[in-house]
Amino acid sequence: MNPRISDWNGKRVWVVGASTGIGKATAELLHALGATVALSARSAGKLHSAVAGMPRAIAVPLDVTDHASLMDASERVLREWGGIDLVLLVAGGYNEMRADTFDLDAANALVDLNLRGTFNCLDVVLPQLLRQRYGGVGIVASVAGFGGLPKALVYGPTKAALINLSESLYLDLRPRGIAVYQINPGFVETPLTANNDFPMPALMSPDNAALALVEGLERGQFHIHFPRRFTNALRFARLLPYRMYFWLIHKVTGL
Repeated sequence: MNPRISDWNGKRVWVVGASTGIGKATAELLHALGATVALSARSAGKLHSAVAGMPRAIAVPLDVTDHASLMDASERVLREWGGIDLVLLVAGGYNEMRADTFDLDAANALVDLNLRGTFNCLDVVLPQLLRQRYGGVGIVASVAGFGGLPKALVYGPTKAALINLSESLYLDLRPRGIAVYQINPGFVETPLTANNDFPMPALMSPDNAALALVEGLERGQFHIHFPRRFTNALRFARLLPYRMYFWLIHKVTGL
């Protein structure tokens, strides 16, 4: 559904959300494969440490909830490169929430980070991609966006929105020569999952997640999801009637 990528040499890839976890591991892997990479996140210190041994990498600190900082970052990247071949929007957050612990301030903060932050990023990169008429954008959502899950009262809906967003973007951008990738990881060992107090089936390391992500990009997949033995089970569950879906989720999670 997207063009295959057979060679990363000379590709200019901007990874937003690259200080830890999947974003950092993916930026490191792409650099090792020959790409020129820009790593962005809020933590300038972590970014500079990450790029220290990467000769074709730059650290571009930003806050996705701050549109002005994104504009400044975009201007710097374009000054350095003149164009962008791929933008990966990985930045996001998680907080556990159920109906009996609903917190409006925390909910709005997560919506700002996961959803409005993505819109802020798109606002600064879409004009460049449309001018170029080439390149691509990948949005990291989550399998939590496939259907309702316990403890994901706000996180899940933000990720479901990103899934819908990537589908709409594909319809708009692919006819204009721009690739779109919907990326749905399962459980990955990151700071976001470190405090989970429930079983995490098929837990992956960031390096393995990055490898699966990059392989999906190289194959030109629109929907990149991993690990497949887990993600496909959730995709199947979503096809069930609601009575069976709710029973299955309760049975598996115990919640």
